[in-house]
Amino acid sequence: MKRKGQKKKLRLKVIITTDIILLVILCGALLAKGLYKSNKEEPQPETKTESANQEGQKPEKQETPEVQETTITISAAGDCTLGTDEGFNYKRSFKGKYDAVQDPAYFFQNVQPVFAQDDLTIVNMEGTLTEETTREPKQFAFKGDAEYAKILTAGAVETANLANNHSFDYGKKSYEDTITALEAEGISSFGYERTAVMDIKGVKVGLAGVYELAEHIDCKQDLLDNIASLKEQGAQIIIVSFHWGQEKENVPNDVQVELAHTAIDNGADLVLGHHPHVLQGIEEYKGKNIVYSLGNFCFGGNSAPSDMDTMIFQQTFTVKDGKLQEDNVTNILPCKISSAYEEGYNNYQPILAEGEQKEKIFERLSEYSQKAQEAGDRLAQKNVVQDKE
Repeated sequence: MKRKGQKKKLRLKVIITTDIILLVILCGALLAKGLYKSNKEEPQPETKTESANQEGQKPEKQETPEVQETTITISAAGDCTLGTDEGFNYKRSFKGKYDAVQDPAYFFQNVQPVFAQDDLTIVNMEGTLTEETTREPKQFAFKGDAEYAKILTAGAVETANLANNHSFDYGKKSYEDTITALEAEGISSFGYERTAVMDIKGVKVGLAGVYELAEHIDCKQDLLDNIASLKEQGAQIIIVSFHWGQEKENVPNDVQVELAHTAIDNGADLVLGHHPHVLQGIEEYKGKNIVYSLGNFCFGGNSAPSDMDTMIFQQTFTVKDGKLQEDNVTNILPCKISSAYEEGYNNYQPILAEGEQKEKIFERLSEYSQKAQEAGDRLAQKNVVQDKE
């Protein structure tokens, strides 16, 4: 009986022990499940997208700011005398040619495709468009009819410099008449104290014309005033056109070089030159171009000039996010001032040079540009020495 009772007690202990173990395992499982569920259901931070979706709104799209970049190609050509001197032979004169062809488009027809493809074309208007009859007491005085302004419009020219030694050939009224005639055909003009700011593809291009022949280096203050005015008007590209130098000289003089450097030192981005009636070289100064003389172009001032070489100078500017970039993209198109150059006379119809003539003009420009660069370097070095002293 005693053994039987002991077996019963032993079996009971085993059952109790087993139950306790099972209970512990069950509690552990339930506890683990509860912790898992608690962690799983813990609220997570709400993303911007989820919040917007819950509110029925579209998620915000974060875009990279778009870079605004604009390129502007500017063409520059030389002296355009749309008229004649009263002492010239009528048949060979500019007026005689205009009366014969009766077509304003005739004069620029060979270069119009070039000017039509750029963004701005600039010329030097060497003469007056007026009906005034009292001329200034000078060797040559040029004038043409007001309708001659149509020549520039037909040729895709947009603006003209008027600061030169033939702007007042028939008095102050002739100068004012020229401005009016150009404006009537949609051509802007600038020169002396009159600056111009043109909106080209959303970029403000400032233009100033400075007449050096009367005051020489003393015209520097006029230059500085014009540049300051253009800056005040918000010009992003500043172009200065000078009427300067010596006729028929292919190398710039010291005054030209000093004025050109002064212009760039004070904010000009391109310097253009006229008056010598022949080509002069191109200097690069502080990354900017100085075209010392563009020569003649559609030039009614001479029916048979000995030098008919000329060019169209082009520069493409890049403005990125409102700031002018420091690139230097240029293109030179050698030209002849007359499509009848082989016959030796001026038919007042500039034409792009080709073949041997084109190469000769390039060679001349290369030679003249080397001399212009040397002249510019000499002045720059001289100024460095003076600064040290």
